[in-house]
Amino acid sequence: MSEKYTAEAAVDGKLGLSDLRMDPAALAHQAVVAEEHGNPQLAENFLRAAELATIDDDQVMALYEALRPHRSTAAELDALQSSLETRGAVRCAELVRQAAAVYARRGLLR
Repeated sequence: MSEKYTAEAAVDGKLGLSDLRMDPAALAHQAVVAEEHGNPQLAENFLRAAELATIDDDQVMALYEALRPHRSTAAELDALQSSLETRGAVRCAELVRQAAAVYARRGLLR
């Protein structure tokens, strides 16, 4: 273990969020393990997390905010979906597409 990543370093404030960020490859590996153990939903979550790990923290928080009920219009969610697809986050884009359809059906769009 690197001496940089210790409990003492965390307590002393020497570690930042970038030091704690999950590696997309590790998340993809966890997806394989989950799939092998009969948990396809968890595997899909790990694969979406792997996509999100490549996106800036502020943009991830904006995605979270956009997906809250009554926060986005259909057009805004469509634009978000397209943006995610452009960045290669196709699983996350599909989740946004599904959410937009459910929100429209249930009257949860802004």
